[in-house]
Amino acid sequence: MPYVYDDQNVFAKILRGEIPNDTVMETTYTLAFNDIAPQAPVHVLVIPKGPYVCYDHFAQDASAAEIADFTRVVGEICRQKGLRPGEGGAGYRLIANSGRDAIQEVPHMHVHILGGRDLGRMLAPA
Repeated sequence: MPYVYDDQNVFAKILRGEIPNDTVMETTYTLAFNDIAPQAPVHVLVIPKGPYVCYDHFAQDASAAEIADFTRVVGEICRQKGLRPGEGGAGYRLIANSGRDAIQEVPHMHVHILGGRDLGRMLAPA
């Protein structure tokens, strides 16, 4: 079954300018902004401007230009924020929740870039 995009989700409203955001970077295909409830000193959300529900939807249906742009934006934000471990940063975590079991709260594909402190283990044993 194909994905159905809800154009009333909060990120769609941000993209339309109905809700303000604290923009970190914007390109033709991608918007990145600071999370309103940060879980780390650096907590940036990166969203494609296209109507994609989750990462696999984006990976399968987005154009090569959209995918490349999104990936470059993630890399540039990590560089700008001093998170890249190869350049003296202590590292970062990317999180992309997809679907009910992953507790995806907004049905618009997005990744969280988290860093600036020790983030601990990703998951506790079940």
